[in-house]
Amino acid sequence: MNKYYTMKKIILLFIVTIISNNIIISQNSEEAKILLNKVSENIKSYDNIYINYTYTLFNSEEDINQTNNGSFVTEDDKWKFVMLDVTRIFDGDNLYTISPDDEEVTISTQNPDDESTITPNKMLYFYEEGYTFEMDIVQYVGRKKIQYIKLVPMDSDAEIKYILMGIDVEFSQIYNVIETGINDTQTTISIIDFEVNLPLEESLFVFDKEKYNDYYMNILD
Repeated sequence: MNKYYTMKKIILLFIVTIISNNIIISQNSEEAKILLNKVSENIKSYDNIYINYTYTLFNSEEDINQTNNGSFVTEDDKWKFVMLDVTRIFDGDNLYTISPDDEEVTISTQNPDDESTITPNKMLYFYEEGYTFEMDIVQYVGRKKIQYIKLVPMDSDAEIKYILMGIDVEFSQIYNVIETGINDTQTTISIIDFEVNLPLEESLFVFDKEKYNDYYMNILD
């Protein structure tokens, strides 16, 4: 009788523990969702955004440790994006990819469904679909409280293990994004400057062909 009672008690405790853990995970996910929604709402409230950042690629086994600077500015459906010395300008209709190393300008229409095309919107809103998420660690950088959210791809075939997204809690802004791939390559984007609602010149999103007369024009569409 005592053994039966003890076994029953253990099973009940086990069930309660599972239910409690599920409740905690659910609450954790809800907190993460609320914070991510605040970030999205914040970003969408601006007339324009300028971001200056560093891009670091690290893999100890492959002896890779590279850091590059980049920037982008976006307003409405137009944007200018600089990464690895390549400049991309989207004027709302056409995408101009300017490569100084190749002395080439590729002109095409932007396909928003093309996963290979990196755009500011994909960088700012990548977390809105395709991931499960939960609250992770908190770090303090000076007086900044950085809350990390762990995002795990829903796609089991994804090349990403998980992403840690650091959020400046006071301003509901992205602080950094740390992506760990299935081959343990770590990619970190750290935001240096985050400026909004700037007085932008219209020419910023206009491709000036006269500056690239010596470049080969590769027209795809």
